[in-house]
Amino acid sequence: MQVKYWRLLVKIIKDYGLYGGLRLLVDIVVSRSLFKKVRVIRRPFYIRGLSNIGFGKNFTSGVGLRLDAFNINNKNNLIIEFGSNCQVNDYVHIGAVESIRIGNNVLIASKVFISDHNHGDYSSDISSSKPSEYPSDRKLISKPVVIDDDVWIGESVTVLPGVTIGRGAIVGALSVVTKDVEPYTIVVGTPARTIKKYDFKKSGWFTVENDSCFRS
Repeated sequence: MQVKYWRLLVKIIKDYGLYGGLRLLVDIVVSRSLFKKVRVIRRPFYIRGLSNIGFGKNFTSGVGLRLDAFNINNKNNLIIEFGSNCQVNDYVHIGAVESIRIGNNVLIASKVFISDHNHGDYSSDISSSKPSEYPSDRKLISKPVVIDDDVWIGESVTVLPGVTIGRGAIVGALSVVTKDVEPYTIVVGTPARTIKKYDFKKSGWFTVENDSCFRS
């Protein structure tokens, strides 16, 4: 057993260097003492509403993780929930007041923002939110977000309220996702649009000529 841990220590130091390896070991000890099931949550991290957050087995994060789970409706269910084997990289910010569900084997790159709510309602000509109101005083309007299994979200992506990202989808870097994304598609841009879809019969990603892969 001691040989096993010694080999692991040597590998970590080889991969991360002496300082980086020792820091990772401390992060592993701290995160596993604070959170059940996780592999590692690297410091520094910022978490509000821990009782409303569920971490799946082997959850891994980079530095600067920020999770905000505000139970404004006094519900008993989890507000932010991660499946198994999720990995989120540096400076990911996830904020929820209703529901954000992230499935199994999801990979999220750095500087991604995911939210299920907005300050105010701007969905119609007759809006409930007025410019004369301070933005922070406007009523929070929320819609659940679902990110299904095996999704890969690229660098600096924003996922807005009410979005479902289907299984196996890929979101390209710098995209803003405003609509549902079909399973096994690649979306890019602001707002994100579908550019490719996986064909299981042909075993390949094929170009999509229009945005028909978005669900209405």
